[in-house]
Amino acid sequence: MKKKPFSQIRQILIKTAMGEIKPDLILRGGKIINVFTGKINSGDILIKDGYIAAIGDYSEIYPSSENFEIVNLDGKYVSAGFINAHVHVESSMVLPNTYAREEVRFGTTTIITDPHEIGNVGDMPALESILEMTENLPINYFVMLPSCVPSTPFEHTGAVLTADELIKLKNNPRVLGLGEMMNVPGVLGCSEDVMNKLDAFDNYIIDGHSPMLSGNSLSAYKAAGIMTDHESASFNEAIEKLKLGISILVREGSAAKNLEDIIRGVVDNSIDTNNMAFCTDDKHLSDVCKEGTIRCNIKKAIALGLSPISAYKMATINAAKIYGLKHIGAVAPSYKADLVILDDMENVSITEVYKDGIPFERLNFEQKLNCPEYLLNSVNYAPIKVSNLELPKSDKYSVIGIIDNQIITKKLEYTYTDAQKALANGELLKIAVIERHHATGNMGIGLIKGYGLKNGAVATTVGHDSHNIIVVGDNDSDMLLAVEELKRIKGGYTVISNGKVIESLPLIFGGLMSVLPTDEFISQLDKTISAARNLGVNKNIDPFITLSFMALPVIPEIRITDIGMVEV
Repeated sequence: MKKKPFSQIRQILIKTAMGEIKPDLILRGGKIINVFTGKINSGDILIKDGYIAAIGDYSEIYPSSENFEIVNLDGKYVSAGFINAHVHVESSMVLPNTYAREEVRFGTTTIITDPHEIGNVGDMPALESILEMTENLPINYFVMLPSCVPSTPFEHTGAVLTADELIKLKNNPRVLGLGEMMNVPGVLGCSEDVMNKLDAFDNYIIDGHSPMLSGNSLSAYKAAGIMTDHESASFNEAIEKLKLGISILVREGSAAKNLEDIIRGVVDNSIDTNNMAFCTDDKHLSDVCKEGTIRCNIKKAIALGLSPISAYKMATINAAKIYGLKHIGAVAPSYKADLVILDDMENVSITEVYKDGIPFERLNFEQKLNCPEYLLNSVNYAPIKVSNLELPKSDKYSVIGIIDNQIITKKLEYTYTDAQKALANGELLKIAVIERHHATGNMGIGLIKGYGLKNGAVATTVGHDSHNIIVVGDNDSDMLLAVEELKRIKGGYTVISNGKVIESLPLIFGGLMSVLPTDEFISQLDKTISAARNLGVNKNIDPFITLSFMALPVIPEIRITDIGMVEV
């Protein structure tokens, strides 16, 4: 879909609104959700060349259609298309076109993505490929350039992206700024590399990432020019950031579910939501297909007592203002004809979605897979054997404690004797992270509590953010087989038990994304998750998403990388 810039059709819209040029489409008889007044309005919506040309009474000028279409909405509600203010498309584990189709189907017509997952694997050519592949998709696909590749010096990744590299892409019209600045110590310590990146994007949006940061350190972080945060896990954390002028992106994904606590606090304390928006961060495609993304957030927020108008503003105009997006986020003249038609505003019951004035059924999501060959063969680790997976002997072990429905962890400590007993009775499991980009041989081995696996191993090449191999298990032979299976399928998910491959999900694009169509992908994903559940994985966590975050050393309290255990 070739998208016209507003400047090319300005005069056409004016003449359409004046009745001098016929519209392409009129939506008549709808209840328009007005995000500027907080009221519900009525009026004909005139659409021309993908934009809204006018809203008003055109019944006398256009009593019937002639060389254009009139759709009678019969009292249905009309919202601007929803905006997912922070998302990693790679975490859906499908290619951008497949993901975009599901987003738009559920009303999200704009996504603001941070492709740092594929950037960690594939360097600058991977980012260029993503921009090229998504240019003509029927969705507003904006990009925040990855600020932290690698995220910390405590791991090895497939790439190192410097300010000089990122600058090469910043003039792309779909690049909005610098992605989540996870290197909080680098900001607070005025690291030269971090300062160079912040300086390079000084006039752009700069996303934050500051879980549990508070007090003077939070003020110092904001003083660096950080503008947003999606990592608030509680209302108190969110309100402290809001007070400093940090825009809060309320997250509800597959693993991290923060919406309820934050929105309850907002409602109970009558907090102004104008500087708040919705996001998912990381959400499996299967979850998206069941409930959508921002649609789900709106519905949950309203059910928690947030006024419907406030919820729709957070889903539309608030996000647009936070990211400086013109012509997006409202049902008004000069705005894109990205519209969601609903027969129930509070339950967010969607009957139709329009992108650039075209109904969903007519949109073309076809996409050519165009990427460097090495991204399709990205699992490259040094040879390993069972003995390499032995746990190093120590008088005391720091253990990763999983917290249900969260991506933060708790640091636990076990003596050698207690750790051996806990391993024997299944209370603890072994976890390993293996470098898989340059075959360095780096491997970190540790212990984890709360995962719940028995008689097998689970492994993945999706390991935020460096995406090395992560494997957890209760015996070394199954763990080794899991690693070998990931090599065979060129990356993905796998479940092993008693020396046999139970299920695997290939993710050959960078070891992160599948090339399968939606139905086939979800079917195989469900089988793989079910296989992990059958081995006793904790029902309160996602077997793979939770595992992928165990190697992310920018979120408290303790993680593991290919270098070893890391206290955050």
